Amino acid sequence: MSKKETLQLSKDIFQKTNLLTEEFAMTYPPQYHNFLVNIGLKKKGLCYQWADALYAYFQQKPYHSFIFHLMGANIGEYWKEHNVMAIAVKNVPMQEWIVIDPWRNPGKLYFSKVKDDHMYHWKYRPNREY
Repeated sequence: MSKKETLQLSKDIFQKTNLLTEEFAMTYPPQYHNFLVNIGLKKKGLCYQWADALYAYFQQKPYHSFIFHLMGANIGEYWKEHNVMAIAVKNVPMQEWIVIDPWRNPGKLYFSKVKDDHMYHWKYRPNREY
């Protein structure tokens, strides 16, 4: 993994997150934003929409050292389910992957290793369905 590629990934994460924050017209707290989406006053901004948008974007980028995954916590629990994108280096255990969560605190990107995110117990979602 090169320093140049790592710096580009960091730059891309923040730029794409900023663009999506504007596109989704995020409000705080995120649960209130979800309410507005669910009643039709906002079009997007649910956590899975963030995860999907980031995942789709980064799947198109030519990164050679990094792979991207979708993850979920409390899967199937309507009020508690949460979804994110995670970044990994090949052959690194899931607990070392980096959670990318722009939904949690709109306007401020949250990121940590999976093992250090004590708010959620993350699971890999290779075939997520809604």
